[in-house]
Formats: sequence, structure tokens, C-alpha cells
Amino acid sequence: MYASATLIVGMLGPRLEHDWLPQLVSNISAPAAMAICSAVSSGMIALTGIVFSLAFVMVQFSATAYSPRLVLWVAQDPVISHALGLFTSTFLYSLLFMIWIDREAAGTVPLLGSWLVLALLLGSMGMFIALIHRIGLLQVNRMLIFTGDRGRRAIGEMYSAIGHASPEPVPAADSGQRPVTQTVTHVGRPQVIQAIDVQELRQYAIETDALIEVVAAVGDTVLEVSPLVRVRGSRIPLDEVRLRRALVIGDERTFEQDPKYALRIVVDIAIKALSPAINDPTTAVQALDQIEDLLIRLGRCSLDIGEYRDERGGLRLSVSFPTWDDFLLLALDEIRSCGAQSVQVMRRMNALIRNLREVLPPERGPALDSWKKRLGRSVARNFEDAEEKQDASVADRQGLGIGEETPER
Repeated sequence: MYASATLIVGMLGPRLEHDWLPQLVSNISAPAAMAICSAVSSGMIALTGIVFSLAFVMVQFSATAYSPRLVLWVAQDPVISHALGLFTSTFLYSLLFMIWIDREAAGTVPLLGSWLVLALLLGSMGMFIALIHRIGLLQVNRMLIFTGDRGRRAIGEMYSAIGHASPEPVPAADSGQRPVTQTVTHVGRPQVIQAIDVQELRQYAIETDALIEVVAAVGDTVLEVSPLVRVRGSRIPLDEVRLRRALVIGDERTFEQDPKYALRIVVDIAIKALSPAINDPTTAVQALDQIEDLLIRLGRCSLDIGEYRDERGGLRLSVSFPTWDDFLLLALDEIRSCGAQSVQVMRRMNALIRNLREVLPPERGPALDSWKKRLGRSVARNFEDAEEKQDASVADRQGLGIGEETPER
């Protein structure tokens, strides 16, 4: 699109200026303008090749060092596409504008065209700076913050605080007894459930006096004939097109309605850092900082949002959402397993569990107590020396910084 627009403007703009505004000429001499445009066009095509070659190498390297799922978000950033387009436009327009310099041996340089070359050059420099900023996201700490921000946004949009949760309505007595009258399945190649329009499905269920069950959860990969939606108790067949339209399905998982995805990526970065090939437990500790913040936000929210009812309390829509135990398992289990022999990781995880136990509501306590025991068993299995066991059992927010407590013997 950038190249096509540049070709149109480059061929029509100077011609219109030459025919309609012949008095608008620049004070720059024709040889100087020719040299400037030649330098801009040749320099811009070289800059484009070098910059994007290095950018793609960095993206590929980061895909192996962090997570290919996360780096894809950086590679698809609009800034990268617009930077490539603007670089190409600057190169093409500079070439096309040289045709109109010293036109008919008049020794003139069109004023508006010369200013457009300058504007494109300045715009390219601005996009170059923005591109460097985007590539800077590939630093591990900024990558973790970027992912954590996406997770925090999803949590804020999906869940409400426990203290402000609306009271549970009285469930309808026959909601779970309704027979299945219709099943909508997936057709096509494997794809991912990215989001669910719960308000649309609830309204449709009320209109048809039915109960709609969304079988596939956000983040699930659905295959050919995988069930998507079950309809219970409907007297008439529901419109499958409308039901499918309420499910956003794509080729990749997104952060929308899926805080698990943010946790998944942060955990991927942590366990890759703990692999023998990289052996970087400090990065895992940084990842646990983001994980702890996400778990605090989740633990303070009402996670039971899977049932949607009508005004009389009748169940109209059922959607599968992860529980508190699901979030804890995703956030902690693989890091506990891969970092079981790292004193730094064990100490940071002990601090994480202790802090969550202190700041979250009492109903989150039993699951956290269970995880504290799991960590204790991991330490007992992987550290033979008594002093090493004691060191690994200390709660330390820095991993190996300031021990905050001595474990009970």
C-alpha cells in the first residue's frame, strides 16, 4: 500500500505542480537537488536492508531465548510494518522526483516535491527511532513487563474484586436437567478460541428460552468436529451462524479474555532460562516477580464467572473459565520442577507463597498451603545436605539476597 500510494503520488504530484503551479520553484540548484535525492534514495535502500536484516536476526534469536509465541507479537507490531513502508516510500519518491528536476532543461526544482522529499526523510528517521524502541522490547526484563502488562489488562477487564462481586442468584432447579437438543462443532483446520461474546450468547439464550453451554474454553485448540457449543432445552434449532459468530476463533492465542496466556508466556521464559543450555536462574526470579503480581490480582478477584443467568435467576449460559487452582498449577508447577535444584528459585518461590498467603483473602489459603508443602517436598528431594535444605527453604524475594525468615524445623 505504501509503494502503490508513492507511485501514484510520485507520478501525478510533480506533473500537477509543473502544469498548474509553475511559479513554485525551490532556491536549490538543480545539480544540488539531484545530488540530495540521489543520496536519499541510495542511502534509504541500504538502511532498509541493514536495519531489517538485523531486526529479524534479533527477533529470531529472541524466539529461541524467550518464547516464539511472544516474539511473534513483537514481529507483528504495526510499527515494523509502517517503518518498512515509509522507508520504501522515501526511496521510491526520491527516485521519481529526480525525473522532474531540471525538467525540459529549465534548471528549476519543484518546491512542493522537494519539501515532500524532506518530509519523508524526517518521517523515516522518526520511524527508525520508533523501530529501535520496539526492538528494545526484546530485552528480557522489558519482555516480561510487556507480557505482565497484557495479563494485568486482561484480568482487569474480565474479573471484578471479591469484595464487589454481585451476590449469587438462586439457580434454577431444572438448569442441569435439560436435554441436549443441538451441538455446534468446529469445521476446518485446527484453530484457537480467542474470545467469547458472553453477552450475545446470554441474550440469545434468553430469547429462545434455552441453556447454552460453551464447551471449548478460551485458549483451547479446536479440531475438526470438536464441539464448540451445546444447546439444552431449546424448542427450536438455534441459528448456528449466530452461535459461531459469538466465538472469536483464530490461528493463535491472544491476551484478550485469556490471562492464562500471559502466565503461560512468562512461565515459558522462566523454564527456558532454567534449561541446562541457558542456566540463568536470575531470569526465572525476574519472571516470578511478574507471576506473583498476576497471582495477587487474580487472587483478589472473583474467579467464578462461568455462569450467566437471566433476571429471574435461571441459568442461561455456561462458560468454562480457569479456577484458582488452575492458575496456581500453571504459574508454579513447571518452574518448581525445572528449578528444583536451584537455591535461588526455591527461595524466591517460598517468598512468593508466603506473600500470597499474607495479602490474599482467607479462601485462597488452603491451595497456597498445599503449594508450600509441595515446595518443601521438592527441596527435601533435591538437596541432600541439611544446610542446603535450610538455605533453599528460606523465603527471599531476591532469590539470593536477604533471607526473610528461617524455615521451621
